[in-house]
Amino acid sequence: MAGVNTMEKKLAEYKCDTNEAICLKLVRFPEDVEDDGTTFHPEYSHQIFGDDEVAFGYKGLQIQLFYTAGNLSTLFKVKYSSKVTETFDCVEPDDVEGKIREIVPAGFTCNTDDFISLLEKEANFKPFGTLLHTYTVHSEEAGELTYQIHKADITCPGFQEYHERLQTFLMWFIETASFIDADDDRWDFFLVFEKYNKDGETLYATVGYMTVYNYYVYPDKTRPRVSQMLILPPFQGEGHGAQLLEAVHRFYCSLPKVQDITAEDPSENYVKLRDYVLVKLCQGLPSFAVDKLPLGFSADMIKEAQDKLKINKKHARRVYEILRLRATDMSDKEKAREYRLEVKKRLFGPYRKNQRELTKMRKCLRPEELVSHMGQMDTQTQHEELEKSYQVVVEDYRRIIERLATQA
Repeated sequence: MAGVNTMEKKLAEYKCDTNEAICLKLVRFPEDVEDDGTTFHPEYSHQIFGDDEVAFGYKGLQIQLFYTAGNLSTLFKVKYSSKVTETFDCVEPDDVEGKIREIVPAGFTCNTDDFISLLEKEANFKPFGTLLHTYTVHSEEAGELTYQIHKADITCPGFQEYHERLQTFLMWFIETASFIDADDDRWDFFLVFEKYNKDGETLYATVGYMTVYNYYVYPDKTRPRVSQMLILPPFQGEGHGAQLLEAVHRFYCSLPKVQDITAEDPSENYVKLRDYVLVKLCQGLPSFAVDKLPLGFSADMIKEAQDKLKINKKHARRVYEILRLRATDMSDKEKAREYRLEVKKRLFGPYRKNQRELTKMRKCLRPEELVSHMGQMDTQTQHEELEKSYQVVVEDYRRIIERLATQA
């Protein structure tokens, strides 16, 4: 038994955390290749390496996936200090290279010198599609940096191959990511690029992107649905997500046949970002004026948000709650109570549905079955959960209000 435990310990030394082993880079200059400061790592690798996010069979495993900053030409190398087969017979290491090849499109290089030579071609790379929006971000190190948002589709020359390289990042940073069928012409692509100078030339670096699918709505409308959105880690926390979402929203608002704009299975972070952008857009609408907010969520708000900004009723309601919180003196007990009841009225919807279901159950369930279901819908528990939900919502709303104040 002791021998087995010793063997297990030795084999455990050949397990590597794939989130640490995978090294990603967006390379602008040759010196970036050896600069550890430009490396970033995945948040997730379970879709490639399983739920444990572990690769077996190597010590000192490093999986290099380096991309040129603009065109995303790729260097793929696997390095390690030792392999399990050097010490143990009949023990096979994981096929790390094979797993990565499943998601990285053909055309990559495994030679560092060849990759560095590709940097010379970056000057030829230009953003795809139509320019929608230009903005600047102040950096303490680099001063004013200029960014552009472009709309592209699959008909743009070279875009399909570029998109195949770009979407590989989804696997590392979106928990439930999947690749899309980009051949479908109902997909729209929105891309963010940074303009930068290198040896006197203007070059472009990929910052992030969004994919949107245009669903048909009877009889003659479309409903754009955001499918994927990713700002690459070196650029996160700089406001690019808000710039991208606002630019996309304004683009679809200009199209008469768009019914409204939605998102597919949005994450919590996306919902918070959307709240911020929609509040920013709605705060100037007459129906959302400060004097209208205490009167409650109105049909005028629903109509104006829908007609002018393609915002559906559910999202408009959240905008109203955020703007009303900003306009409410929460130190005034009566005003605070009115606001709390107004928000809880919306949050109570699912609980009210439970009550309706309970009424139906009384007619068809045996007493012991009814008691079981009633236990799940205990009134006291409902009130406690409702209060918790309210506090979480208000905390999120306050963060959005604070962010709006810093942008004013």
